[in-house]
Amino acid sequence: MTDLRITEIFYSLQGETKTVGLPTVFVRLTGCPLRCGYCDTEYAFHGGEKRSQQSILDEVASHQPRYITVTGGEPLAQPNCLPLLTALCDQGYEVSLETSGAITLAGVDPRVVTVMDLKTPASNEVSRNLYENIGHLSRQDQIKFVICDRGDYEWARFKIDEYQLTDKVDEILFSPSFGQVDGKELAEWILADNLPVRLQLQLHKLLWDDAAGH
Repeated sequence: MTDLRITEIFYSLQGETKTVGLPTVFVRLTGCPLRCGYCDTEYAFHGGEKRSQQSILDEVASHQPRYITVTGGEPLAQPNCLPLLTALCDQGYEVSLETSGAITLAGVDPRVVTVMDLKTPASNEVSRNLYENIGHLSRQDQIKFVICDRGDYEWARFKIDEYQLTDKVDEILFSPSFGQVDGKELAEWILADNLPVRLQLQLHKLLWDDAAGH
């Protein structure tokens, strides 16, 4: 059986990552073992609908997309996420996975672009970082830091150097925690230090005020 519990499947613009602004189908899996203080998808913690892999593929195909993002919650908390990722790649889509970094990336199809968080101290879940996952990342992948305050920013700078992240992944993403750090302020910190990172401002929140289904 390859059933999964799904919170929602929707077609929208990618709000962040390297493909920001591109039309994308999002497959949001239900459930997450983390409780980050800034989480904006708490509605995906519980509930959802149990669906077959084929029904998911059929709904995705109905949008005729190029880009697919599998997200959550924490999608890898459901073991059947792995065969879904492979099936989506087999359909010829450009597939990305958004993951907390707290569950092993071993077994993720190498065709998938992984966007992995490193949880900062102010997330309240820094202890859940599985640093061995960095070894599973490739030059096509991305690492994201959600920055809640100046301390998080300095911590992220240290981790970039400690793990030589600029040599390991395609993009390092800095995202201001919505309502905690002003995007302009974070931009000024990045410019002052000449950091080799991409600032992202979560386009979906600017366009749709973080409404579900966008």
